[in-house]
Amino acid sequence: MLNENPLLDNYHQAPVIGYHRAPLSQKFGAPRQPNLVALTSVIEMLAPYDTPAAFDGLDKFSHIWVNWQFHHNYRYKNNNETSTRFRAQVRPPRLGGNQRIGVFASRSMYRPSGLGLSVVKLEQVKIVQGRVLLIIEGADMIDGTPIVDIKPYVAYSDALIQAESGFAPTAPELLTVTVTDAANEQFMMLVSVGEPSDANNNDTSIKDANTGSNSATVASTIHRIQNQLIASDMSIIRELIAQDPRPAYRRTEIATPFVMRYKSVDVSFQLIESGQLQIIAVVTV
Repeated sequence: MLNENPLLDNYHQAPVIGYHRAPLSQKFGAPRQPNLVALTSVIEMLAPYDTPAAFDGLDKFSHIWVNWQFHHNYRYKNNNETSTRFRAQVRPPRLGGNQRIGVFASRSMYRPSGLGLSVVKLEQVKIVQGRVLLIIEGADMIDGTPIVDIKPYVAYSDALIQAESGFAPTAPELLTVTVTDAANEQFMMLVSVGEPSDANNNDTSIKDANTGSNSATVASTIHRIQNQLIASDMSIIRELIAQDPRPAYRRTEIATPFVMRYKSVDVSFQLIESGQLQIIAVVTV
């Protein structure tokens, strides 16, 4: 029988092999590119892709490529059908949010395939309760992002020092971020007593997967990444805000509060003068 919808012949379905678990649950505040902020997160692999054998040798690589899905950009219509209306041109924040360029000349989240590609640092391949968790650093993905593929980063072919970077030749300029005494006091009152340490639990790396017993669970490992506030998180929060997540057209507004959700808190900040943002409140969600 002929396909009643020939457009379906042009689609490829990829399995979701895992999910990204991270301190950032909303798009606002997420780095616009990977490796701009040393944010720790974890990829929770799903069965049957979470078998340790599938990751044998990956711990020898310092970085990995991650293919993922922009899961917050879909528009749901009748009968739960998904529409990803093609946008031929976009307005990158890097160009002030006013200049239009072709979507294929950008890294816009509004892509025909809805797929993202990031290179991140691989901190550890963990085996917890017989399942694989990838501890990574520097992701530009938010919590709950579906993962569709993972490959090792190979420096001799993937790092092209002679490459030209178009309208983004260098990393974006960082803003100065200060913290009011009141906000710092609020933050410190919420910090967990006794910061977690890998040295104090029996999680195993892939190299000793068959030895020892695992006291940690998948849920507790992910909880530490997603929710448990620790003192060092303030440095990460300041780095995220220094990237200036505000919409380009609102970056001149003085004393207008913006809120970034990080782990279990909402962080309010505002512009106090040109080039300087200030954190004014940290409250529990």
